[in-house]
Amino acid sequence: MSRIELAAEVGDDFDRILDHLDRYQVANPARRIREIIEAFNVLEHNPLIGRPVHNDKRELVIGRRSHGYVALYRYIVEVDAVFVLAVRAQREAGYARDELK
Repeated sequence: MSRIELAAEVGDDFDRILDHLDRYQVANPARRIREIIEAFNVLEHNPLIGRPVHNDKRELVIGRRSHGYVALYRYIVEVDAVFVLAVRAQREAGYARDELK
C-alpha cells in the first residue's frame, strides 16, 4: 500500500477552492474538500491510475462538472509513495503554480 503525502502548497489550493466556493455560496464547502481528500485514497492501492502528464507526473481526475477537480501528483516507486503536488478545479486554465509544469 503506497503512502500518500500532500505538499504544503496543497493547503493554499484548498484555501483558493474554499474562497471560490464561498464567493458563489456553495452549500457545505468543507464537504467538497473532504471529497477531494477521500479521492486520494484510491492512490494507496492504485498509484498509477492517474493519467500521465509531463515530467513523470500524473493527474487524478476527481468528480466532474462543478464538482470536478484534478490533483497533480508524482509516484516514486523506490519509496512507494505518492506526493500530491497541487489541486485545481477542472475548469481552471492550469495549476496555480507555474513551477509545477
